[in-house]
Amino acid sequence: MNGLSHIDSAGTARMVDVGGKPETQRVAIARGVIRMNTATLQAVREGNGPKGDVLGTARIAGIMAAKKTGDLIPLCHPLALDAVNIDFAFTQSGVECTATASLTGRTGVEMEALTAVSVALLTVYDMAKALDKGMVIEGLRLVEKRGGKSGPWRMEGA
Repeated sequence: MNGLSHIDSAGTARMVDVGGKPETQRVAIARGVIRMNTATLQAVREGNGPKGDVLGTARIAGIMAAKKTGDLIPLCHPLALDAVNIDFAFTQSGVECTATASLTGRTGVEMEALTAVSVALLTVYDMAKALDKGMVIEGLRLVEKRGGKSGPWRMEGA
């Protein structure tokens, strides 16, 4: 065995068996940014993008994406999430998205939080691309996780 949890002794990909693990409260927080030009940022801030409420739509998309992570990422377990929150903050050059996913369960919710941010920011791009095709999505990362065997973890400087 090579020590990787999703690879068996023959090198075949597998879904990890979490059946014997205890249920614990688990939380994951992920973050990312979309940079855009000033006019686009103003339209998003004012809620008058060409397709309507950019951030409202992106929030719903991020929540939906978190709920579908097990369908999108091949070896992720489908999870019954307790909550998914999507928050946006305006920066000087764009919009920062933070997603918090939580549940009481046997496996973590890092992928759900990361998927939520990814799809929320892709939705911002889709909703505003008529104004700015040069928007850049960057900095997607896990910033914090709590619960499970490995315990709490927080990215330095987050």
